[in-house]
Amino acid sequence: MTTTFPDVTISTDRLVLRPFEEEDVTALAEMMNDEHVTAWTSVPHPYTYADAVTWATKTAHTERTEGRGIVFAVTEFLTQRLVGIVHLQDTDWRTRTTEVGYVTAPWARGEGYASESVRAVARWLFTDQRFERLELRTAADNTASQQVAQKTGCISEGVLRNACIVRTQNPDGSWSDTRSDLIVWGLVPEDLDEDTDGYSDYSDGYSDTYGDGYSDGYSVGYADPRADARDGHRIPSANANDANDYALFSDRN
Repeated sequence: MTTTFPDVTISTDRLVLRPFEEEDVTALAEMMNDEHVTAWTSVPHPYTYADAVTWATKTAHTERTEGRGIVFAVTEFLTQRLVGIVHLQDTDWRTRTTEVGYVTAPWARGEGYASESVRAVARWLFTDQRFERLELRTAADNTASQQVAQKTGCISEGVLRNACIVRTQNPDGSWSDTRSDLIVWGLVPEDLDEDTDGYSDYSDGYSDTYGDGYSDGYSVGYADPRADARDGHRIPSANANDANDYALFSDRN
């Protein structure tokens, strides 16, 4: 039985999903230092250049070679710039199931790239790899990432109470951990079969907002640059019209 994904590149009309390269390091470090990535994921903060080097040149590749999943650098077809990440993780080769996470770069939000890239990976997963289930987990307050799940075609299946940690920003600029529920979403082959025109709506319901997700300890969701005040803490608003980006990271720590 095959227990590793092939080293592949996946393309859509607008995007190329490929393995990470050393040339991605600078853009990756900038992307992962975004405050919304800090809030909704467990990535190191600050996210250093050394962290980016390790991820792009080692960690992202060993995810595939050691059979845990596969990591895609999401790039624009026309500009070749890095615009996000899609990560399959916690893969069960016997049941043919895996979990997806995703992140979208601040400079690429509002384009619908998260749902477009996740759907492309899901089609490849179900068609070429003959998987039977793709799972996504989002923090209860991360409505932006939840909208990405919906746009992708995922079905909400339940809540895991007190199952993850998110971060809120204090008045002095520091960050504190806060416990959150997780919403579990599932996607199976017939869910995609119901929509043959996978990328007809690139806007993904975006207005001036964005949403993300990453897993393997990473998780992201963004919505509006304005913030809500909650118990003296500052947390990015998650009331976006779409959720589009690093679930490599679903909201699970």
